[in-house]
Amino acid sequence: MNNSFFQKYLLPGLIFQFLIFGGGYGTGRELVEFFLNSGPLAGLVNMAIATIIWSSVLAICFELARRGRSYEYRSFLYDLLGKGWIGYEILYMLGMILVVSVMGSAAGEIINDMFEIPNITGIIIMMILVGGIVFFGSTLIEKLLSFWSILLYCVFAVMFFAVFSKFGNTISDNFQYQTNDSSWMMGGIKYAAYNIGLAPAILFCVRHIETKKEAIISGLIAGVMGMIPALLMFVAMLSQYPDVLEAAVPVNTVLNQLGWDKFKLIFQIVLFGTFIETGVGLIHGFNERIAVAHQGLTNQWRTGIAICLLLVSIFLANAIGLIGLIAKGYGALTWGYWIVFVIPILTIGLRKVVKI
Repeated sequence: MNNSFFQKYLLPGLIFQFLIFGGGYGTGRELVEFFLNSGPLAGLVNMAIATIIWSSVLAICFELARRGRSYEYRSFLYDLLGKGWIGYEILYMLGMILVVSVMGSAAGEIINDMFEIPNITGIIIMMILVGGIVFFGSTLIEKLLSFWSILLYCVFAVMFFAVFSKFGNTISDNFQYQTNDSSWMMGGIKYAAYNIGLAPAILFCVRHIETKKEAIISGLIAGVMGMIPALLMFVAMLSQYPDVLEAAVPVNTVLNQLGWDKFKLIFQIVLFGTFIETGVGLIHGFNERIAVAHQGLTNQWRTGIAICLLLVSIFLANAIGLIGLIAKGYGALTWGYWIVFVIPILTIGLRKVVKI
């Protein structure tokens, strides 16, 4: 594959997929909260709505970043909102800490399930690895994120086909269990906003894009790429519906029923690595913003900033737990992202893109 094609059209989507993957997405817990709780059919509709919002916002973001050469979120948001960018800064900090906390809690659950050791051990291991990778900067991070994302797609595809071949009839039958009071839109609107709200963290990869057409196409592709693993997991979880609704780590429920212990171990290792990469992407995005204000930000300072953020996240992850973080934390941020980021992008940002 042509390297230029990969960097322009696939790399942004792969990195976006890592940004949103996190501990809630990767374990299936977010998919339960925002999609599967509404029922199978309503859940699919909500996923489609979230994908449309993601693709639209990313297409506009990529073009605005390319046009203004704003490859970190501070300058990007200043161009969009003027002095109002500080509102986004506050939400970004809160969202970053929350998402990293969710990943830490999920990492603890995974390590506990694999080795039956305390959750805090997995949390600490993940945080140490995140801090180490952040030290090396954009080039290494792009390579690691793209490689691991391809690996992630592979294991998700294997899981999907294995589950569907064993429980295909059950999955088909479970589509009939649809409650009358289901939300056919709100889950997708909420899920899209709090995920896409952190999108400016990945603008460092947009520097490879040269034209408006490339930016628009890349953004549209990225939104779809972000939802593909979720769709595969959603269908797989229907094999254990409705029991899976109460599981802290729904994907483990599916893997346990699959009865393929070696694959479960491989899946959990890849999942654990994905949590690390998501944390890296978020914290690196924050470091890139700091680097603009303080030229010559050294790798040591990058690592130090990462460690401080990770320590706060460790505390939250260990104190609150995975289900509590997702159920209570995400809802509060969702409407903030709509107000200070999504709506401005779809109005002010769209107008700027159309005029260009």
